[in-house]
Amino acid sequence: MSAATLFLIIGPIAMLVGVTMMIAAIRGGVGQNPKSTAMLIAGMMATTFGMLFTAFAIGTAGPATISQGA
Repeated sequence: MSAATLFLIIGPIAMLVGVTMMIAAIRGGVGQNPKSTAMLIAGMMATTFGMLFTAFAIGTAGPATISQGA
């Protein structure tokens, strides 16, 4: 199993977990409860982490668009 395949598996899972954490944090009252605020920040970070992993896996799968010798 290549690294790109692992990134395509881990990335969407991390995005789903992050979005779930953000929804739970918003329902918990962000601003009034420090735990909800921390969950919101962690959810945003997890979602971004998943997006970066997925974008990296998709971006490295295609051909290079810029010639290396230019």
